[in-house]
Amino acid sequence: MRVNAIIAEYNPFHNGHLYQLNESSQQTDADYTIVLMSGNFVQRGAPAIIDKYTRAKMTLLNGADLVLELPSYSATGSAEFFARGAISLLNNLGIVTTLSFGSECGNLSRLLDTATVLSSESPEFQTILKKHLSTGLTYPLSLQKALQNLYGSSLTVDITQPNNILALEYCKALMQTDSTITPFTITRKDTGYHETQLSGSLSSANAIRLALGSTNDNDLSTLQNTMPESAYDLLVDSVRKNHIMCSNDFSSVLHYCLLTNRVSGLEHYLDVTSDLSDRIQKHLNDFETYEQFCELIKTKNITYARISRCLLHILLGITKEDNTPASYIRILGFRKAAKPLLSSLKSNCNLPLVTKLADAEKLLSSKDLQHLQKELSISRIYYSVRATQHHVSMLNEYKQPIIIT
Repeated sequence: MRVNAIIAEYNPFHNGHLYQLNESSQQTDADYTIVLMSGNFVQRGAPAIIDKYTRAKMTLLNGADLVLELPSYSATGSAEFFARGAISLLNNLGIVTTLSFGSECGNLSRLLDTATVLSSESPEFQTILKKHLSTGLTYPLSLQKALQNLYGSSLTVDITQPNNILALEYCKALMQTDSTITPFTITRKDTGYHETQLSGSLSSANAIRLALGSTNDNDLSTLQNTMPESAYDLLVDSVRKNHIMCSNDFSSVLHYCLLTNRVSGLEHYLDVTSDLSDRIQKHLNDFETYEQFCELIKTKNITYARISRCLLHILLGITKEDNTPASYIRILGFRKAAKPLLSSLKSNCNLPLVTKLADAEKLLSSKDLQHLQKELSISRIYYSVRATQHHVSMLNEYKQPIIIT
């Protein structure tokens, strides 16, 4: 059995994702495709616009056979921690043969060569990197310049491109864990990750989210050709039910969390340095909204995304001690036709499989159960804010069935 895996957010699922899913399945000759998907919060430091169950259904209706949840500890981390947590889970499934990911580069050999260099940074490389960082450049740009200084044009991967960054981290994590999973990359076909304007059928998720946010009359017809029909229908239904979320929905909760930590400081939270903690505290009286505060706090060498992730970790209570890969597998949904895949997973998986939350106490150790309970608390924050801000019912995950298509 050949099993292809994809690590994704699908926020929301669009035609570029459909292309990658179909193309990677064909080119790897996969019998089944597993998607390891972020839950209700995503790597750019924001809530998913649509909850994880709706996004899982979008995924299953468009070619995936099984959707698993990537816990928030990994899903909201930097590219390195995001990749490390995801690869750890995929390795433990025991059935994955290939990992497919998009990249701006599209050249696996170049990605692997660069990942090899980055996995074994020499003292000389570290010295040059620190020199560039000291000038105020962002980490990705400093990394790019350090590679150019040492290796010239022999390493031609643009590390400032977001999909290349994740692709390199996937390759590094596979190498560092001696994984038997074979990496496979597909050139990104849609517009740039940060593109803000819709551009036909292959528009970026960012452009779709921005267009969604600027639509006041719930007319989503401009998005119809950017997504598969089933995904578009689910998006429209979510808009109709007031289920669309944005960072500013969490402004009051974030402000409260920052105020309650004013005396103790914030550096114990994941990714928050003492300097950043001081900067946040210094400007706290100027807090208006989540997004406004990110803009206020960012600097030349600390990006908006980095600030947003740090603030999200504070809001969700994710500390430096929490950042360890999960020791259980949570199934969000599967296709009925994928029963052989599920049977193989049950036989080969090295970690407990959680399908019913009510059974978790019997399956998990006390430490793993504590990890799962904190993850459920993080999701409750999402559903609670959604209920309060948009006047909808609170979702109870203990009563939410697995998505089956």
